[in-house]
Amino acid sequence: MTATRRRFLKRVGRGVLASTMAVQSNQTRAADEAGRAKSAPGPLKVCKRNPRYFADATGRAVYLCGSHVWNNLVDMGPGYPPPPFDFAAYLDFLDRYGHNFIRLWTWENFTWDTSANGSWGKPKPHTVAPHPWARTGPGDARDGRPKFDLTRFDDDYFRRLRRRVIEAGNRGIYVSVMLFEGWAMQRMKDAWLSHPFHPANNINGIDGDRNGDRRGLEVHTLGRPEITSIQEAYVRKVIETVGDLDNLLYEISNENHPASTKWQYHMIRFIKKQESGRAKQHPVGMTFQFRGGRNQTLFDSPADWISPNPEGGYRTDPPASDGRKVIITDTDHLWGIGGTADWVWKSFTRGLNPIFMDPYDGTVLAGRFDPRWEPVRVSMGVTRKLTSQSDMTAMVPRGDLASTGYCLAQPGKSYVVYAPQGGEVRVDLSDASSPLKVAWIDAATGKTSREQRIQPRSQTFAAPNQSGWILWLRAEK
Repeated sequence: MTATRRRFLKRVGRGVLASTMAVQSNQTRAADEAGRAKSAPGPLKVCKRNPRYFADATGRAVYLCGSHVWNNLVDMGPGYPPPPFDFAAYLDFLDRYGHNFIRLWTWENFTWDTSANGSWGKPKPHTVAPHPWARTGPGDARDGRPKFDLTRFDDDYFRRLRRRVIEAGNRGIYVSVMLFEGWAMQRMKDAWLSHPFHPANNINGIDGDRNGDRRGLEVHTLGRPEITSIQEAYVRKVIETVGDLDNLLYEISNENHPASTKWQYHMIRFIKKQESGRAKQHPVGMTFQFRGGRNQTLFDSPADWISPNPEGGYRTDPPASDGRKVIITDTDHLWGIGGTADWVWKSFTRGLNPIFMDPYDGTVLAGRFDPRWEPVRVSMGVTRKLTSQSDMTAMVPRGDLASTGYCLAQPGKSYVVYAPQGGEVRVDLSDASSPLKVAWIDAATGKTSREQRIQPRSQTFAAPNQSGWILWLRAEK
């Protein structure tokens, strides 16, 4: 290692975090206090009684579902600066559907083109800001704006990060903070040219393209200690910024390439080690690796939660969760932009936590509040409503109890049965010893029929028609 690199590593290790202890304004402190007062009751931990879900500090199992969108942390759009994202309106949107979880997206490149995937239509260049590192110069990066200093942070980025986690917490919404983003580097033409670790874009002499293929995928490996040190310093800064909040989870990277596995495992362990001496520890997640990644890599990881790819049926016939990991099934990793109410209910009754990659207002991709996604949004809200009236520490996938194979149950107490094509549904109620209340829920609209009362014995029920329906049975209190 050269003397220059040794000096750089030393500077990263000691000097780069100096700004993390900057005194916050009185206004920010007031917002912090409000956040602490209204946020979740303690950080989530894997539920001991039912590890398919997380639990809060009271021991209550917490089912997660929600809509996320690419620009809910960094702004994206044509021109510079990119149009600001109305985060308060977005939280109102989540509230309307009863959602309680989002991924808070980062984006490593300072430009990107939405035509990277041909199905998304004509080229639509976007700029992206802010970024974690300060753009101080001297000299200009490839976009004509000042180069990054990778030993200094952009305080605006971290103030925004903290504020948005707090604001979400005030609405009862859990936030997974995405630390890195790996999809763009693999799919966008010339994406490497707009990365802060490209030598033309920083003042520190950092070049992440170790093999010279002009892709720069090596930045998400352990091949360069000086780059890993920069990334670790950034992760420490994130932890210091939001690590005192309760409604927080971490995600290492969105859809990074399979060669990133050791680097992602390292970052998961790094976060756990950094938080081990702090008052609060938070769940860390690892998501689908694009492309060619295997779900087994996620299950083998030290992560607390994972988001799989379609392998094994997660798109069409999800396997029942066995509790090895909390599984957050994400349409982003199954379709990109896609999903149905059918998928939501299948996922829910198999003990999974479904979330939706939502085009939202259409400013980044796809259509503006496209009505075809309404059943997905509505269904997630209905599943969460059902969990509020169930003991989720005891609700487990029991496909053997229903003729459809889709049943989440606390035998004897509560049964949620999904009938994808309606028709007759047989349910084994032999564990029930008291009368049950029965209702049908329309899978697409969430409309619920009038409840009826039945005696506890195995029965056959007829759905209102041949579309998707949920049969809901619960013991009378």
